[in-house]
Amino acid sequence: MTHLQPAIRHRRAPRRCGCEKPSRLFALVVTLILALLPCASLHAQRGNRSLNDELLRKLQIAELAISELYVDSVDQPKLVEDAIRGMLEKLDPHSSYSTAKETKAMNESLGGSFEGIGIQFNVQNDTLLVIQPVTGGPSERVGILAGDRIVAVNDSAIAGVKMARDEIVRRLRGPKGSKVKLTIVRRGIKDKLTFTVVRDKIPVKTLDASYMVRPGLGYVRIGSFGATTYKEFMEAVKALQKQGMVDLVLDLQDNGGGYMIAAVQIANEFLSKGDLIVYTDGRRVPRNEYRAQGNGTLQNGRVVVLVNEFSASAAEIVTGAIQDHDRGLVVGRRSFGKGLVQRPVDFSDGSMMRITIAHYFTPSGRCIQKPYKKGDLKGYEQELDTRYKHGELYSADSIHFADSLKFQTLRRHRTVYGGGGIMPDYFVPLDTTQYTRLHRQLAAKGIIIKVNLKYVDNHRKQLRRQYPSFQTFLNNFQVPQSVIDEVMAEGKKEKVEPKDDDELKKTLPQLCAQLKALVARDLWDMSEYFQIINQQNHIVEKAIEVMGDEQAWK
Repeated sequence: MTHLQPAIRHRRAPRRCGCEKPSRLFALVVTLILALLPCASLHAQRGNRSLNDELLRKLQIAELAISELYVDSVDQPKLVEDAIRGMLEKLDPHSSYSTAKETKAMNESLGGSFEGIGIQFNVQNDTLLVIQPVTGGPSERVGILAGDRIVAVNDSAIAGVKMARDEIVRRLRGPKGSKVKLTIVRRGIKDKLTFTVVRDKIPVKTLDASYMVRPGLGYVRIGSFGATTYKEFMEAVKALQKQGMVDLVLDLQDNGGGYMIAAVQIANEFLSKGDLIVYTDGRRVPRNEYRAQGNGTLQNGRVVVLVNEFSASAAEIVTGAIQDHDRGLVVGRRSFGKGLVQRPVDFSDGSMMRITIAHYFTPSGRCIQKPYKKGDLKGYEQELDTRYKHGELYSADSIHFADSLKFQTLRRHRTVYGGGGIMPDYFVPLDTTQYTRLHRQLAAKGIIIKVNLKYVDNHRKQLRRQYPSFQTFLNNFQVPQSVIDEVMAEGKKEKVEPKDDDELKKTLPQLCAQLKALVARDLWDMSEYFQIINQQNHIVEKAIEVMGDEQAWK
């Protein structure tokens, strides 16, 4: 925050010292302000009030003086919000302020539900295309089907109108129990259909996928840690155990974290009674330990946890606990390094401030948080770019740790390192050659998604008949040449073309795998998508290799 400058100046030339005597109006406003503040006085003895009270009055005086005296009108709520942000920006990178709207969206994503009509959708040619209605949701209950096109909401057209996705979401969402009229075009039916949908609570899944990799080996991918994550995880585990799962690959790649309690609950499933899961410690917050209760259902069998540079916070708590207790092995690349504990401070208008109160520590004593400079948010955000430039994402030898950062695991006494993030036991370099320039540009332009949507929309019934089960699809489906040709034709329109035949040849395997996975997602769900796409994921491949390596477990 800048210091308050005199808001009204005399018409005479300014004094050489660069400041003016306060006008009578300014003095009057300050006097009135002070009159409104109990016990306020610029000349009160310091011994009669605390420093905090004095600083608070200073902020109040500054805000009121600006709103009353500044030459132009000001937006007071924004002025206060900017002041809060200004204070937080001088602290750590994770103390933050969110508006009421931002807070609501954040709580929905972690809280496990939102209120709406319950569809997965995409926008194709300025038309909202239903990918899948949520099972048991309000749209499915009234008969809305995958492939339907929503052309109007409450008689207001949304088809053929340039409209931001956020605006479409706003029109579809609403409080539980409220009604919304949808006008729909359905393939094979001449007339438009009208449905009245009663909005309801729609569950938000945080578990992306679960399936059996091979006999005895299960796979679970968690996208984030929210209010329902533990419940989702246990349902997936029980289903996999019924299919014969003994060992587990727990995929936390790209998991940015979320609720700490969800991480503690999941880590508890793997550890023995009394095992320390994580502890927090701060300047004004005493050390607080979280320990396993000994009632976990996954205390036996091998476990491999997958992480990369985008795995953070709660994901690092689970990973660190499993690694430090030698309960499993970690495969991938060094995780993000977000080990700061935030406490929410709610405001009456629905906005919220999250302020850091402590650090997370793994059972061996490692601080998860990577180093940062207070107030340097830009430098903190560019840290991953720095890792990239220094070669860390390509070679474990590029990562150098000081001896002071060495720690020992608690059972096998293996060396692990602090200093930010969780370093994997088995490093998997980033493969920049896996996706060609052509593939990256086709994906960035949205061409692959666009062509896939069109293909599934045109052939949904045929695909359902031809592939009644996912296993049949997995074993037999081949991406039609016509689809590949259309991707290339659409790319040409966007000036995205292969440089030569060699680039095209290198692109096709990954392109076909992605298209096949997207078709599976639209016909079934995300588990089927990942079951296909993981066949090209080097970290998953390494995890399966490590799982079967007897030397790794000695």
